[in-house]
Amino acid sequence: MTLDAGGTNLVFSALQGNRQIVDEIVMPSESDNLDKCLSNIVKGFENVINILQVQPAAISFAFPGPADYPNGIIGDLPNLPAFRGGVALGPMLQEKFGLPVFINNDGDLYAFGEAIAGYLPYINEQLEKAGSPKRYKNLLGLTLGTGFGAGIVNDNKLFTGDNSIAGEIWLMRDKLRPESNIEEHASIRGIRRIYARECGICDKDTPLPKEIYEIAKGVKHGNREAAIKAFDEMAEAVGDAISNAVTLIDGIVVIGGGLAGAADIFMDKIVSEMNGSFISSEGKLFKRLVADVYNLEDPRKANEFLKGNPKEITVYGTNKKVIYDSGVRIGIGISKIGTSNAIAIGAYTYALNSLDKNQ
Repeated sequence: MTLDAGGTNLVFSALQGNRQIVDEIVMPSESDNLDKCLSNIVKGFENVINILQVQPAAISFAFPGPADYPNGIIGDLPNLPAFRGGVALGPMLQEKFGLPVFINNDGDLYAFGEAIAGYLPYINEQLEKAGSPKRYKNLLGLTLGTGFGAGIVNDNKLFTGDNSIAGEIWLMRDKLRPESNIEEHASIRGIRRIYARECGICDKDTPLPKEIYEIAKGVKHGNREAAIKAFDEMAEAVGDAISNAVTLIDGIVVIGGGLAGAADIFMDKIVSEMNGSFISSEGKLFKRLVADVYNLEDPRKANEFLKGNPKEITVYGTNKKVIYDSGVRIGIGISKIGTSNAIAIGAYTYALNSLDKNQ
């Protein structure tokens, strides 16, 4: 059984064989009343059980942090203010339903779902079809919407850190506002703030990002220059943050979340930032990243990425030959399975792996 917990609604469902088997059940979060919130969480899972034809094996879901995820204890939450001082949500649900309970960060589960059944297997399949010997095992999954989240997967293993706070990319420094964190640009509020600033209007008069995107595309009336500026500025800041993260991770990057739908007007800018240069103390330019970065949403660039630079080389002192791909490259693309689906698959797979390990 699964739960998608937000500041407004709690959305319950169940998965089997990596697919949803019951219609979603939605209940209010009651975000400022702990008793009501916990009561609705219990009722939501009870309603799912009443629909299911079989006994569920586990409860696994994403919940906002900070949290001690391995022990199921939720800390002080900004968007669910009722949670204060440590709430043992996992143990409570385990006691109530007699089932194993697994709680994780939504960014982590998103990345895990993309690595198991989303962008990582997709790109490796494309490489195989192209005859490339190259395969990827590492993935940085990013959610770009209300906030800026991330998850890291290495060789099908989710990396969460010792304090369950790995992948907190939203706390990276904002290149364009060094006194602030990156989420001031990499978010819905960031897009709206820039548009309002460029137009000289109040926040309450600022359209939503979907409308700003339509203005930038020229299909809706508005300040087009300001709309383009909003996405360009966001992309420059995001490209800088991704560059810092991928320097340590070295893998495929996939973006999900509400703002991912505007990728056609910001992806090139992100990639341009990542393929940028530093200047040495002697005034010489050198590449920001060791790898070349490819926009996998651009068919031409995707083909270049898949082709790589393979060549046959001779093993020294023998007549044997081996294939060597000298193209050091990483790719960045947009989720093909959807953010919510990736999170659900991540939660499902995490639970199965944990159950197998315990057995």
